[in-house]
Amino acid sequence: MSTISISEAQRQIDEWIHTTGVRYFAPLTNLGILMEETGELARLMVRKFGEQSFKQNEESKELADEMADVLWVLMCLANQSGVNLEEAFKKNMEKKSLRDQDRHRNNPKLSDTSADPAL
Repeated sequence: MSTISISEAQRQIDEWIHTTGVRYFAPLTNLGILMEETGELARLMVRKFGEQSFKQNEESKELADEMADVLWVLMCLANQSGVNLEEAFKKNMEKKSLRDQDRHRNNPKLSDTSADPAL
């Protein structure tokens, strides 16, 4: 599978919206859709990694697909508001790298790796 930049993904979404999707939903509508999609992702994560159990026919949902749905709507909102997410991401990483350079390393709550279910 080939990779694409965030900017290219935003461009592809914009092209799809204007050719297949007719037009963007209003920004507040997209914000509501983003919350819905985030809720679907949360529901799946809680069942996959938490204590909740799946209902019948729920197990077939794909984590990657739910994450992609969230990303899609977020990119729609970025396109609508003139935000270049690639540039915003770079700036945000710089900010976090400077601000949090020692913060997490010095956090005693993070020194216990047994609390990390991924480990």
